[in-house]
Amino acid sequence: MSFLGELFTNKIFLAPAAGWFFAQIIKTIVETCRSGFSVERLYGCGGMPSSHAATVTGLAVITGMFYGPSSFEFVLALFLGIIVIYDARGVRFETQRQGRALNNLNEEREEEGKQPLDIIRFKEKMGHTIPELFVGMLIGITSAIVVFYLPF
Repeated sequence: MSFLGELFTNKIFLAPAAGWFFAQIIKTIVETCRSGFSVERLYGCGGMPSSHAATVTGLAVITGMFYGPSSFEFVLALFLGIIVIYDARGVRFETQRQGRALNNLNEEREEEGKQPLDIIRFKEKMGHTIPELFVGMLIGITSAIVVFYLPF
């Protein structure tokens, strides 16, 4: 079998990939309903639901289903997931807040007729709220369960 054939029939690959894919599609639909279509939503970070959480949760759940909770593979996937979700909520969420604050400061300076800061506009959708992470995790769990029971 070819490399791609083996990859796309590997359930441990398919579960997190499906979680990511469905989270990105749902995120695009949600953002389109809120503020119109943006191509960046198809691949960008931040927003509802978290594709990061969907991906790593799908990976951890499918790995646990295949290898069991006492396996090295599951523990590795679990801690990878914890780190990614912590980062999405903590570090990246704070970076998002700082970007928003700097953008607001720049806009205020421009309105006051002052020289704007020598910065580009920062992204304001980078991190995730708890509900965004929770929904992403539910998508990851669902994807892993569905993929696990696929008949191949």
